[in-house]
Amino acid sequence: MVQSLTRRGFLPAAALLGAASCARQEADKPYEGPRSPVFVGKAASYSADLAGLMERGLRACGLDPRGKRVLLKPNLVEFDASTAINTNVAVLAAAVEVFRKLGAAAVTIGEGPGHRRDTLFLAAEAKYRELTGFEDLFVDLNRDDVAAAGPFGTLPEIYLPKTALGADLIVSLAKMKTHHWAGATLSMKNFFGLVPGSVYGWPKNMLHQEGIPESIVRLNRIFRNTLAIVDGVVGMEGNGPVQGTPKQAGVLVMGGDLVAVDATCARLMGIDPLKLEYLRQAAGLGHTAEASIDQRGETLASARTPFELIEEFRGARS
Repeated sequence: MVQSLTRRGFLPAAALLGAASCARQEADKPYEGPRSPVFVGKAASYSADLAGLMERGLRACGLDPRGKRVLLKPNLVEFDASTAINTNVAVLAAAVEVFRKLGAAAVTIGEGPGHRRDTLFLAAEAKYRELTGFEDLFVDLNRDDVAAAGPFGTLPEIYLPKTALGADLIVSLAKMKTHHWAGATLSMKNFFGLVPGSVYGWPKNMLHQEGIPESIVRLNRIFRNTLAIVDGVVGMEGNGPVQGTPKQAGVLVMGGDLVAVDATCARLMGIDPLKLEYLRQAAGLGHTAEASIDQRGETLASARTPFELIEEFRGARS
């Protein structure tokens, strides 16, 4: 039986000071290893040539989906026409087009929302169901067949959708948003939607009980054949991921190293990535240091758009 949700406390001031100290030490060290390419492309609106921009970014990062079974994982959480909660349908449509063009063996769309049980209702509200062939492309990951995927924190076994476990490449089509518990929700936290509600309930309290940063990192250790395309054309600031305010950031951010992509997104949002606990815990999964990221496309300085943060995370400013 799933226990009721217990809200976790925010990072104490001491932890933020510790993160700042780590950041200073990291900045003092010369970096000599391989760097992770991350592409930042500007898109003033969803009517821009997103497919062209996406293809350019994937090629710039050397990402090749030829012959792979690709699962596109958008961020579909809730719906409110007055704000910007979900990955925009134009980004999803562009991704379907581009991965087919680049030779993917199959393209599937999958999501398992944490709030609503009726996934197809949300997909309709977000206009996903207007995509040509959507019904044939879509898998509700909350209700998909599952298989054991090994231990997960205090759980001896976690059960995950077979569609996700069987994909050759999972593309995290995340939304650039602040988050009232994690600080930011980007490509790595988007994998919460890979945990099936039919097994763990709604709103997937197990992930909160295991710890949000810890669960983010554990899911990203399970799913390693991944790349990220983050929808920051219009993101969300303030009390995200649902009740915040739309924020025009005008970017798509992409790369094969999800840690590096999230660290780059954080910097674009005016957040020090080492002050986000999940990125601190993700050491070893990818790169967070600016010197270890090969910035391609737009520069950070030219694309930086600071997001408003709730009081508890204002100490995470970069």
